[in-house]
Amino acid sequence: MDGHDVKLAAARASDHPALEAAARVGYAVSGLLHVLIGWIALQVAFGSSGKNADQSGALGSLAGSGLGKVLLWIGVVGFLGLAVWQLADAVVVYRGREKDLWAERTKSASTAVVYLVLGWSAFTFARGGGHNSRRQTVDFTSKLLDKPGGRLLVVAIGLAVLGVGVYYVYKGVTKKFFEELQKHPGASAVRAGQVGYSAKGVALGIVGVLFVAAGLQRRAQEASGLDGALKSLRDQPFGTVLLVIMAAGLAAFGLYSFARARDASV
Repeated sequence: MDGHDVKLAAARASDHPALEAAARVGYAVSGLLHVLIGWIALQVAFGSSGKNADQSGALGSLAGSGLGKVLLWIGVVGFLGLAVWQLADAVVVYRGREKDLWAERTKSASTAVVYLVLGWSAFTFARGGGHNSRRQTVDFTSKLLDKPGGRLLVVAIGLAVLGVGVYYVYKGVTKKFFEELQKHPGASAVRAGQVGYSAKGVALGIVGVLFVAAGLQRRAQEASGLDGALKSLRDQPFGTVLLVIMAAGLAAFGLYSFARARDASV
């Protein structure tokens, strides 16, 4: 099979109805996770939750009930579908300049990795296992800091995450997320997308800043992921208000993801 055949097979796979259905399910489950993270963050704001306000906390909440475990297994299929679709999308030839082609391929491949990780996490919790995302992030950072040049690498990761956060805010403010959709999703979904992308961008920006601080100070515990980023807001002046706003924003991203599951260009 030559390169042309691979691209043709990838194009057919990306357009397959079953893969499209799985991808839409993945967006919907992602939306549910963001709503749950928002709910946990709201509880944290008022000091009534010991759960992590991140992916592991949301997955753990679902794993606590029979229906939640069913949703986790559905999520495994959905996230795997999204990963395969993104990988197929990375292979298909895009029109435009060469540097734009590789930028799109890199973006699709990176997104595929994110969904594969989400799928594996959902699989782990569905089987009765689990993990602590905050602890894993700190351990990962600690190992990096022990390597030659590790501090610079941690700082670089932080700057990259910060850059993604800035892009998310831009995407929300300018409504660039319309490019993800086949049609106008409605005024309420647009507002949810604007608020949601902006809030998630701010959260990722804080995560990035914490990584940079961990690298500069050589303190792995500073890189505490989304949970640490959100809980750091609580300790600021007007922290409760800030965390409530952030919780609402993450929930809004979840609501937008439901609209994306319906209208996404897959």
